[in-house]
Parts: sequence; structure tokens; C-alpha cells
Amino acid sequence: MRAFILAAAAAILALPATAQQTTMQSAAGSGKLPDNWMARVDRDAPASSVKFDKMGDGWHVAPGNAAVYWRDADKASGNYHATVKLTQTKSPMHPEGYGLVVGGSDLAGAAQKYTYFLVRGDGRFLIKKRDGASTTNVNEGWTENAAINKADANGKATNTLAIGVKGGKVSFTVNDKEVYNTDAASVNTDGNVGVRVNHNLDVHIADFAVHKS
Repeated sequence: MRAFILAAAAAILALPATAQQTTMQSAAGSGKLPDNWMARVDRDAPASSVKFDKMGDGWHVAPGNAAVYWRDADKASGNYHATVKLTQTKSPMHPEGYGLVVGGSDLAGAAQKYTYFLVRGDGRFLIKKRDGASTTNVNEGWTENAAINKADANGKATNTLAIGVKGGKVSFTVNDKEVYNTDAASVNTDGNVGVRVNHNLDVHIADFAVHKS
């Protein structure tokens, strides 16, 4: 019996890290979401692999798979300003991003499209476009910027992200400081606005709003 237990333990340890990680993530949530919210989990994982709950005046994401969260009421086109205050509450296993999503379409389908603007605990940001299963960088990849609050010794950091669309240009700001801008025609801006939280992050979401102009 002891030999069998040791062999089983060795087999588990021999599993690839991704397989062990997926097992942990799959136990994260119940698949239930707050009223009017929807989720699209990366790689079409089940909704039970994320935990997204109403908490106070905001919402909270507990460790699970990477996902996009949105409400159909939060659609915007033309000129608008989207903003959200995000707090990473503890250190993940390795740096992961969280942030805003704009220009979402067919988010529950195979032809999903959106632009996402993320920050992470090491003070870097990333802007990407998704088109179906493919993603492309808008900026040059994870880029350090002094406007971003880095995580403290406990892994906590709060950052307010905003995406403003006006006059054919898009401005990406963190804590009221622009970190990037581009032509609106080069990214997806018309459609659903939401948030994205990558895997194994514990993040509180507050002050999420879309202001149309």
C-alpha cells in the first residue's frame, strides 16, 4: 500500500505544470455571475472555472481562469470615456494583467473581437486586440511606465485605468496619466465595454463606468 501511495504521488508531481494549474483553476467558482453580467473564459473553459461576485459597490474576481466580463448595457460607440478602478489584492504565482476591454463584439461566439488594456503588479502595461482565437499587440508588449502603481510587499496595488475615444484618436491612461495613444481606426472601439482579469489573480473592481460624449 505504501508503495502504491508513493507511486501515485510521483505521478501527480510528474504532471506538467499547466495540467496541475488547470485542475486548481477548475475548482475556483460556481459558474454563477451577478445579475446582467456575462463571462467569456479563455480557451472556452466552463464558467465554473471563474469566481466573479458582487462585493459592496463593486465586484470581486477570485483566482481562476482568465476571462472577460461584460454587460450588454455597457455598449459604446463614437466618442466616449470608459474607466475602472482595479485593486490587485494579493500576489499571483507570476505577474498577470488585469484591465479594461472596449470594442467587444460576438463575445460569446467564435468571432469574438475586442481591444484590451491591462496593467500588472510589476508596473507594466499591455494593449492588445483579439480577433477570434488570435491576438496581436497594439503597443510593443509589456511596457514599464511610472504612472502605474506597483504591487507592494503584500502583492497589493490599486490602479485606475481609462480609455478615451475622441476625434478619431484613442487615449489609454493610468491614474490620469496617458501611457499610450493611437488612431481609433487601428483598434476595436465600437461595442461592449467590460473588464478582463487574467488567470490566478485576486482583483477587486470598482467605479466601472462608461461616459458617452
